[in-house]
Amino acid sequence: MPAHESASAARPADGAANPDGHSVSVGPLISVAELAAALAGSEPPTLIDVRWRLGGPPGIESYRAGHLPGAVYLDLDAQLAGAPGAGGRHPLPDTAAFEAAMRGAGVSADSQVVVYDEADSTIAARPWWMLRYYGHERVRVLDGGLRAWKAAGMQVSTEDASRAPGDFTARPGKLPVVDAAGAADLAQTGVLLDARAPARYRGETEPVDPVAGHIPGALSAPTAENVTSGGLFRPVAELRARYANLGIKAAAAGMDGNSGGAGTGGAGTGRDGTVQEVGAYCGSGVTAAHEVLALALVGVPAALYVGSWSDWLTDPERPVATGPRPG
Repeated sequence: MPAHESASAARPADGAANPDGHSVSVGPLISVAELAAALAGSEPPTLIDVRWRLGGPPGIESYRAGHLPGAVYLDLDAQLAGAPGAGGRHPLPDTAAFEAAMRGAGVSADSQVVVYDEADSTIAARPWWMLRYYGHERVRVLDGGLRAWKAAGMQVSTEDASRAPGDFTARPGKLPVVDAAGAADLAQTGVLLDARAPARYRGETEPVDPVAGHIPGALSAPTAENVTSGGLFRPVAELRARYANLGIKAAAAGMDGNSGGAGTGGAGTGRDGTVQEVGAYCGSGVTAAHEVLALALVGVPAALYVGSWSDWLTDPERPVATGPRPG
């Protein structure tokens, strides 16, 4: 892909077929133009609005002020996470609860799903990852979110939408995850990326969790650097260069971000060409999914530490590093 193209450009439409009639895989992003065309087609995708802000106001208020026509709203705290506790602030919900939420949003086994947030995909990446983790591959993130949709002059609606219940079946374990022990090991033997803002990584500030700092050995890789000021993902060439600077490069050329399976970690390639395990964490496993998405765009399947920093701190015996270095 030429360097000037966005990460969502030049991707085949979901469900497109190659010459032998089999469907071809697509990348995890969809542009406004692609989505508009898909919505006008014979099988429009299921739209899910997941806008959410740390500290509020509730995302449903933003949804009711204007959303993509036909989009159903899902709440991060209530439907895309379990109750806060030993697993962190946003642990995975019970499998049956997630299945019910997706069915209520109209997701079926054959549904093409598009999720979006306000702009930068830091929230939308979470349901993208969750649907993939629970076995639904036909899910994409609207690059640039609602802001890009409105900037293109597209229509918005203020009416609550509902869909006929779907038949989605959740089958967990389709993408790699790590727990606290796995994250600690990755930080020493592979690459563990900290997706939070640099000041939180350094331990200079911590607006949510009781202790500031980072997992020893983790590298600072704030998700804000994955996107432009307008919220669009940076071109793939720029993302590839970014991760190469962190010692990671794509394990294979041409990967589209739809590969990956269960295991202890995702695989990339190190500076010396050897295969390495890659993982990501953040405060509570939300923005780290954005890191996993960005890595998928450059062909690196990465494991998600779902509990992240909020889970790490539940054991006071776990070490904490501060400062600009991994520690």
